[in-house]
Formats: sequence, structure tokens, C-alpha cells
Amino acid sequence: MNPQQERARRAVEAAWRIEWPRLVAGLTRLVGDIATAEELAQDAHVAALEQWPRDGVPPNPGGWLMLTAKHRAGPLWGCLVNLARLLPLLGRETLTAEQPPGEPEPAIADDLLRMIFTACHPVLSPPARAALTLRMVGGLTTAEIARAHLVPESTVAQRIVRAKRTIAAKRIPYEVPAGAELAARLDSVLEVIYLIFNEGYTATSGERWVRAELCEDALRLARILTGLLPEEPEAYGLAALLELQASRTTARSDADNALVLLPDQDRSRWNRLSIERGLTALGRAHTLNRMRDLPPGRYALQAAIASVHAVAPTAAETDWRRIAGLYAILAQRFPSPIVELNRAVAVAMVHGPGAGLELIDAIAETGALDDYHLLHAVRGDLLARLGRDAEARAAFRRAADLTGNEIERELLLGRAR
Repeated sequence: MNPQQERARRAVEAAWRIEWPRLVAGLTRLVGDIATAEELAQDAHVAALEQWPRDGVPPNPGGWLMLTAKHRAGPLWGCLVNLARLLPLLGRETLTAEQPPGEPEPAIADDLLRMIFTACHPVLSPPARAALTLRMVGGLTTAEIARAHLVPESTVAQRIVRAKRTIAAKRIPYEVPAGAELAARLDSVLEVIYLIFNEGYTATSGERWVRAELCEDALRLARILTGLLPEEPEAYGLAALLELQASRTTARSDADNALVLLPDQDRSRWNRLSIERGLTALGRAHTLNRMRDLPPGRYALQAAIASVHAVAPTAAETDWRRIAGLYAILAQRFPSPIVELNRAVAVAMVHGPGAGLELIDAIAETGALDDYHLLHAVRGDLLARLGRDAEARAAFRRAADLTGNEIERELLLGRAR
């Protein structure tokens, strides 16, 4: 393979990775079936592998893939085009909506959002909803989803296959629901948008530390949700959390693409506009909760923690006592091993590494996070701060073995050395 062909091959793989969720979501809107949309997208991918090395990479890879997929649909696509021309005459604007006469069309015409709500239908189990959405909207592989959820890859694959079959068998419409049905799916939708952002913010595998396209998709979807649900505090809580986290993105790596941890980041590189948007959304979430006499939800609490970092002029001036207190509330209301791990970090910053290590060892004894690399990374850091170098070295090596991200592995191996 000559250099031009190799560049084209890499361009195909990059375009496939980035454009696949939008491509399948757009095709699903047109053909009304996820499996058919995936087949058409795969055909376009094969065509790109054949043609781009020969003809060159097109200026708009995503547009090329979509147009090719439509052409590959052949007679099916022609029928759909003719149907699309007729629908406005019948008072319909979409191919898949099934609304009673007189009801307005959905206000949100976003293919990825429709895919999320379809994948989060209550007929599917919560694990199946998360797995399917991360695959279809986030474009994650089954291996990446398995690592994110700490479950076997075969389990994730089975969940996705069963979920697709259920959607087809139940004829679940590809749409954004309204009213009570929308509210019933909200928790799942918020969760998967959060998971998509997390995969973009810290990629579970590959040679990139950040997958910016996933962060941008998640942010856009969160913003759309606040417009769709202007009275829902957790929609604003999630938007606030993602804005505040995203504000640090450019500072999380240096000119050599090496990972830069939070205490070492140049805060002048943090996006002040994103911080302001996050603080505004967090304020709106708090206001809505007070109006209803409700405690802050899961995302509003995490956003409050992120806001403490955002307003601290320097790492040394971070109010870790407040962060530890917020994590204690979060752990009480929404208990999980991951929350406990983060609380241990905050406790260590307030009361010293020994206090944090006690909490870490308590988590480790349960075995819940034994295969989670960050448990061992945090433990290694606390051991190093206590001068227990041999144990720290072993913990960092264990963390490096468990991560699938090359940049993160290099950092952990560097800490071990």
C-alpha cells in the first residue's frame, strides 16, 4: 500500500468513526428501520474503502457517505423520496411520525435525539437502553461499552442485539415523544447523553485522550433538552455539568498531546464562556428545584462539584472541603462505587492521603471496581504520597494494564517508573 492509499484508508476509518452515528440516525429516519440503516451505512463504508484510495478523499466525507448510502438503497430510496414528496400534501412532515390529526409535529427535528429517545423506550431494560444508545448514538464499539460498564463484551453484544429485535418487533416509532411519555424516558436519556460525553471526555480506548466529536454531540443534545423541557431541573443540571467539564478540554493535554492532570492545568486555557453557560444552567436547576421544594438531583450535584473547580483561581485555592461535602451528599442519595472513589479523592485532599486510602481500600475489598483502572491509579497516587513506593508502583502498573487508552497508559507507566 503506497502512502496515498494509506492516508485514504485512515481517512475512511476516521470518517466512519466520526460520522457513523449521524449516518445511521439519518438513514433510520428515512427508511424507518435501524437494521436496514446499518446495512446501508456499511455499504457506504465499503464503497469508501474501494473508491477513496483511488479517487482521493472527498471534501465532505460525511456527506459523501450519506449520499452513497442513499444511492445504495436503490429502489427503496426512490420509493421513500416519492413518499416524502407526497406526505406534505397529507399534512405530514416526517416519514415516521404517527400523530393523531390536529396535534403539532415534534418541535425537535434532530436525528440523534430521535435515536436516543427510540433507544430509551421503556420496553427495553435500562442496561439495554444504555448499551444500544452508546452504540447507535455514541458510535462506541461493544468493547468500549463493556469497559465503560465493567461487564463482559459478550453481555453488551447480546443486549444490543436483543434491543434491536425488540424495537423492530414492537414497531417502536423513531421519534421524540411528548408529554408523559417523554418524561418517562427522561432519566434514561439524561444518562446516555452523560455517558456519551464521558466517552468523549476520556476515551476508553485508542490513541486519543479526548474524542471531541462525542463531547460536542452530547453538549448539543443536552442544550436541546433544556429547550424541549424548560421546567425540568435535571435537564439543566446535566447541561451545567457538561458545560463545566467541557470548559477544561483544551487544557487537558499539552502541545505533545500528553495528558495534563487537573492540578497541573493552565487555567487561563479554560473556556470562560462555557463556564458561564454552565453556571447559568446550574443556577436555573437550583431555582427550579427550590420552586418545587426538591433536593438537587444527581447531575445538579455533580455540576455543583464541577463549579467549585471552575471558580477556583488556582488549584491550591480549590475548596476541597466543600467538594468533599457535596460528594458525601451525592454518595448518600445516589450511592455507587464510582462516587465513593471520587469522594475518597476529595477526603484525601482535606484530611490527608491516609484518610483517602482507608476509603479506597474499603472499596477494593468489595471487589466492585477490581477491573476499573482508576481505582488502582488513585490508590497508587495515595500510596506514593505516603511514601509506600513499592506498593504505589504495583498499583500504577495494574492501572496501566487495565486501561485501553494509549495516552493514559503512558502516563500511568510513567508514574510507575
